[in-house]
Amino acid sequence: MHAPVLVMQDSMKREQGGKVQRANIQAAKAVADIIRTTLGPRSMLKMLLDAAGGIVVTNDGNAILRELDLAHPAAKSMIELSRTQDEEVGDGTTSVIVLAGEMLHVAEAFIDKKYHPTVICRAYAKALEDAVAVLDKIAMTVDVEDRETMLGLVKSCIGTKFTSQFGDLIADLAIDATRMVGVELGQGLREVDIKKYIKVEKVPGGQLEDSVVLKGVMMNKDVVAPGKMKRKIVNPRIILLDCPLEYKKGENQTNAEILREEDWTVLLKMEEEYIENICAQILKFKPDVVITEKGLSDLACHYLCKAGVSAIRRLRKTDNNRIAKACGAVIVNRPDELQESDVGTGAGLFEVKKIGDEFFTFIVDCKDPKACTILLRGASKDLLNEVERNLQDAMSVARNIIKCPKLVPGGGATELTVSAMLKQKSSSVEGIEKWPYEAAAIAFEAIPRTLAQNCGVNVIRTMTALQGKHANGENAWIGIDGNTGEIADMKERKIWDSYAVKAQAFKTAIEAACLLLRIDDIVSGIKKKQAPGAGPSKPKIDEEGDADNDQLIPE
Repeated sequence: MHAPVLVMQDSMKREQGGKVQRANIQAAKAVADIIRTTLGPRSMLKMLLDAAGGIVVTNDGNAILRELDLAHPAAKSMIELSRTQDEEVGDGTTSVIVLAGEMLHVAEAFIDKKYHPTVICRAYAKALEDAVAVLDKIAMTVDVEDRETMLGLVKSCIGTKFTSQFGDLIADLAIDATRMVGVELGQGLREVDIKKYIKVEKVPGGQLEDSVVLKGVMMNKDVVAPGKMKRKIVNPRIILLDCPLEYKKGENQTNAEILREEDWTVLLKMEEEYIENICAQILKFKPDVVITEKGLSDLACHYLCKAGVSAIRRLRKTDNNRIAKACGAVIVNRPDELQESDVGTGAGLFEVKKIGDEFFTFIVDCKDPKACTILLRGASKDLLNEVERNLQDAMSVARNIIKCPKLVPGGGATELTVSAMLKQKSSSVEGIEKWPYEAAAIAFEAIPRTLAQNCGVNVIRTMTALQGKHANGENAWIGIDGNTGEIADMKERKIWDSYAVKAQAFKTAIEAACLLLRIDDIVSGIKKKQAPGAGPSKPKIDEEGDADNDQLIPE
């Protein structure tokens, strides 16, 4: 008998075959269970402690998973799902995970029956196509200009969030903001960049009801010389700079040898003149406010004060871009290149206010601003963070509807309709793929089922009643009212979902399920000198040669 051949190193762990798929399915289900209770209007909050001891209290699926630190590779890829969903459409992060978990759960039975994973994947892919087709069928178009419908829509999205008790408030803020920054690209396309042009400023204190969308921008800055500069200017002329208004210092230590002491005064004089020149170039345009991203020396400040100009220095680049969008100014890189067209005149009011114990600069009442700030007030920091997350979701939903104005029913009605249609179609699927196809149809019921569980109604009865209503396909809009748990028509209750969110959720969930099912081998411990926890290692004694090697840095 030959001696066994060692192919892999001892520290390697290798799992193969069905065992791997089962492990992956377990992991995915575990992730889904973590956030299952955060689906729907009656959802629970999760409190997460991070390493630094900070607390996050939230029920936004993505925010929760982002904070988790997982060991299992399959579970990590589940987290990626909710991130994708968040980046693409901004809402439906929880549903994706629950759906994907359920898809894998129903696949487990087939793996036990020795089905080949690719067969299951093929069936799932077919189910996905049909599901999206059903979505297209039940989707209805909506008028973006009609504020009532938009409100109802955004509200149903935030209904599942913590701020639902302030429902209208957040929905209003979100719609106002997205409406403001929408840019027409022509051909009926609208581009709404929430990340760049909507800034959310959280100021602790006051009540949530005080939150507003400003027609303009606010920053956490004060004028350079308080007391000398005006703090309130109506219809200001604003100049935005991207250059320092101070004398350039040498790159590193610069030595200047001076033989006569008069030269020293000349040197200082030159510096002063340089700054005076720059200021003169700026003052030519009679601005009321000068804002620069870089420094502003005392001397420049003095010249600007004399001319009665308020100045603000060291502003963030992003804030500067927002101001430019809001008041119609152009950011100038060199004072010599200033033109009249670069001066922003669109703002109605420049004013510095004290909120709490900090000063904030407001540039508001702009004509047709393309950027805005949402000012959030609230009792505590945790509360504000949560409200901000909800606002992000609400704005994403508003953006999706502006981009693709189609709606599907919420409250699990869409999933039930899809499920019922797939069940009917499954009889026409041929061969062995029929069973996984049917299972995928059943998996879609996870969403309404979870909704029912979170409301605390009798799940089995509710589900059977719903399935009965959908089975004959008479009304695609019957679903669960997440607040009361009763079965209702979603059209009347105004519970909607955006088509983009749903379609993306289905695609992401099923594709991910297929991906995880097709893994049949996990090899861990590659290229690590010593895999963590792979048995006691001998203490390594550094020879002089490799003492300064990279072994000292723990991975």
